Amino acid sequence: QVQLVESGGGLVQTGESLRLSCVASGAIFSINTMSWYRQAPGKQRELVASISDSSNTNYADSLKGRFTISRDIAKKTVYLQMNSLKPEDTAVYYCRAEGVRTLSLNGANYWGQGTQVTVSS
Repeated sequence: QVQLVESGGGLVQTGESLRLSCVASGAIFSINTMSWYRQAPGKQRELVASISDSSNTNYADSLKGRFTISRDIAKKTVYLQMNSLKPEDTAVYYCRAEGVRTLSLNGANYWGQGTQVTVSS
């Protein structure tokens, strides 16, 4: 059973920083891409950033320069460093793992439960 568990969310003020973590657990051999998405109230879930197993990164254009995604493959963990936070960054942030290879599955995708980030003005 593969699980993704996010942590690091919370309530911060405008301009502050947060670092989110997402750990994948289970009998995982490899994960192709790990990503962060977010969903604000009343809006669709959107891609924040992704990172491949070869460390190629991709960011939402509006977030480049403020957010940084990184990954520790050995620890099956992905991080999201968020700087200069704004009220419009308020959302539930979800971790996603794509192309997960386990004993019984090859190429499955998984979502975490999400962690709330609230930025007050």
